[in-house]
Amino acid sequence: MRLYLAAALLASAATPALAAPVRSYADLALSPRGDRIASIDSVGAPHGVITVRAANGQVVRTLDPCATCTYSDVTFAPDGRLAWLARDKKAGIVTLGVEDGKATRTVATIAGVAETPRFSPDGTRIALLVTIGAAKEIGANQAGVRQVGEIGETSDEQRIAVFDLSGAPVAAAAVKPLSPAGRYVYEYDWTPDGTGFVVTSALGNGDNNWWVATLDRIDATTGAVRTIAKPTTQINVPRVSPDGREVAYIGGLMSDFGSVGGDVWSVPLAGGTPRNLTANAKFTATSIAWTRAGVQGTALRGGDLGLLSVGARAALGWHRPASFGAGDGHVAYSADGSRVAMVVQDFTHAPAIYAGPVAAPVPITHDNDSAPALAAARSITWKNDGFDVQGWLLAPLGADPARKAPMVTIVHGGPAAANVPSYLTPDSTSGTLLAAGYYIFLPNPRGSYGQGEAFTAANKRDFGGGDLRDILTGIDAAEKAAPINDARLGLTGGSYGGFMSMWANTQTNRFKAIVAGAGLSNWVSYYGTNGIDQWMLPFFGKTLYDDYKAYEAASAIYFIKAAKTPTFIWAGERDIEVPPTQSTEYWHALKDLGVPTSLVIYPDEGHGVRLPTHMKDLRARTVAWFDKYLK
Repeated sequence: MRLYLAAALLASAATPALAAPVRSYADLALSPRGDRIASIDSVGAPHGVITVRAANGQVVRTLDPCATCTYSDVTFAPDGRLAWLARDKKAGIVTLGVEDGKATRTVATIAGVAETPRFSPDGTRIALLVTIGAAKEIGANQAGVRQVGEIGETSDEQRIAVFDLSGAPVAAAAVKPLSPAGRYVYEYDWTPDGTGFVVTSALGNGDNNWWVATLDRIDATTGAVRTIAKPTTQINVPRVSPDGREVAYIGGLMSDFGSVGGDVWSVPLAGGTPRNLTANAKFTATSIAWTRAGVQGTALRGGDLGLLSVGARAALGWHRPASFGAGDGHVAYSADGSRVAMVVQDFTHAPAIYAGPVAAPVPITHDNDSAPALAAARSITWKNDGFDVQGWLLAPLGADPARKAPMVTIVHGGPAAANVPSYLTPDSTSGTLLAAGYYIFLPNPRGSYGQGEAFTAANKRDFGGGDLRDILTGIDAAEKAAPINDARLGLTGGSYGGFMSMWANTQTNRFKAIVAGAGLSNWVSYYGTNGIDQWMLPFFGKTLYDDYKAYEAASAIYFIKAAKTPTFIWAGERDIEVPPTQSTEYWHALKDLGVPTSLVIYPDEGHGVRLPTHMKDLRARTVAWFDKYLK
């Protein structure tokens, strides 16, 4: 379960209504030669403009062929042509466009949703993941379809479609997916000879079955499927070697599609037993590319994200306490692996495009150089139960060191994820809390990314046990590092962080106010009502029906009489990852016990809050709740 409360609290740089608007650079791509960078630039508005820059940051040209569309998925061809997707949500269509530096043209129109266009190695075709007639947005975190009629009989199918670039534009009615019906394709990569694709895919419901996806090859002519491997881990980011002999992927214990972390594995394209290339590493690989220089990518080590190279020995190169962004992973590489480009930001620096040699990329955009810092940020580490644990402490600017202040701890979702630096905006909840004098603590307890697979797996069958002890010990460390009032502590989180917020209320009275978002209160009832029950099996080891005790032992409802802390609860009406009934069950129990509580279920929202009016309301309610009980 992802960290969508963190997304609401640490709002993105695209958030509107800033006094000095911040420019965002979305879906960044680097040309194969490393001499051009494309991104979707916007200032506040979601529409954006496709912007092409030279390697030094100079804008070469901008493209805006559809004033009523939003753009995504810019990507370069081997010869430098550019492709993108333009979505007209009101019309229900996505257009695949291509530009050669002189003119733009439409390749295909899809009735539904689409993502991830990729040119064939010879540049004559382009592939695309299409969901024709989609009933919902892609991903389990999106708002689900209403559960009416016969349940479970139909599901959206994401399939590969291939378009010949020498032909006439393909109309929506003529789009014919290549990959077979009934198989949901999550990710893919062309084979170097252009005869097929390597994919991660699963049969059946795409939202629920990613956790059991296999590594497969799909023939680019017939659509025939051949399984390459059935890894015992969750898998992401398949990449084929330039010689076409091997496939690399990231495999590990992952709780969400899109929240990528694990070791780098390799397996022959012909099939075989996967081999771990980074076994026992003390970092978490978060993205990979297979360039002519070998397997490269990014990895999180403690509080630093860095550029990863995987050869005879995996090594982390250029790194910093920041987050990186690109359209195809966290960083984009040139074909020879010598150059990179990515969007870099941290708690105090707004996004900037960095580019250059792998050993020393530099900022090439300066639109946001004057964006203000809202906090002083520092990484803190502590020890607990034999683990080295890391987190972030954000202090209000100008905080009086002689006056102890309240602090709010934000637990990230997942649990396989991490709190990483992201620019703080004035109208985010974190920005509002900081301006009001609150410290903010962002722990990465066991179960998080950043310290290798053993650390990520350390909370298996122990949800709310060791990870809660790590957080409480981390608060002790924060109180030693800053003037924090232990009698004025707040706790919040979304998804798994929402579970931890509900659970902590039954385990400790240390917190004086709690805000729990999209959380789980009862793993027993959750198992039978959520839309993604496959995610729990790698963590619990068995289904609910084979091991009731394990699910009861981590359920706040079974310990609810110990809950004393005032709790504000929120959820999305159409959340299929964590149904709002989990919040209702918890709220009902607190009401019965006389614990101050409030519940808001936001209409038409999924696993998180996205509509601006709802985000504004949630921020106001969250800050007001903490002000009421901590000030």
